[in-house]
Amino acid sequence: MKGPQLELPTWGGRRKGAGRKRQGRLRRVSHKTRPQHVQRFPLHVVLRARADAPPLRRGEIFSAVRHALISALRADFRATHYSVQGNHIHLIVEAADKLTLSRGMQGLAVRVARAVNRVAARHGRVFADHYFARELRTPAEVRRAVRYVLDNFVLHARVSPQADVCAGPLERPRTWLLSIGWRRSRAGPLPVAYWSG
Repeated sequence: MKGPQLELPTWGGRRKGAGRKRQGRLRRVSHKTRPQHVQRFPLHVVLRARADAPPLRRGEIFSAVRHALISALRADFRATHYSVQGNHIHLIVEAADKLTLSRGMQGLAVRVARAVNRVAARHGRVFADHYFARELRTPAEVRRAVRYVLDNFVLHARVSPQADVCAGPLERPRTWLLSIGWRRSRAGPLPVAYWSG
């Protein structure tokens, strides 16, 4: 006669409630190794501020943010377009390679954070997480991304109608896709104002 079958203990695998807890409603940026970056592809980059950071669009703070973005321009790393929202910044970026992108974004984030803290008379971190970055590999992707970044304030204005327009070109692009390639998009060219730094 067989006795009752015992359940063997198990280890490893997924367990309910295990792992790093999510902070807030937004997904955090992955900390996995970033893929290699090729110079000919511009990128759409997003920097998100912490919940306790001051609104980035507030008059004097926005001015400091824009000045910091301009001062971060380098020969091998530049933000060509920007859009500052209340709690995040959209950028179109050109970088020579993966290492240049990483160091350029690190320097840019530090400059912006110091500028914000100086104007707001505060200390501590400004940005909540690593930056999000996506390569733009086709003329259509470039056109959509630039239009999204520069028109993003329209979407946010529906929520905060009193917000000023805090977006525009910063620097004339140098990569083929940003300077010329967008003309190949089937959707047609964008107004010159989208590209004049």
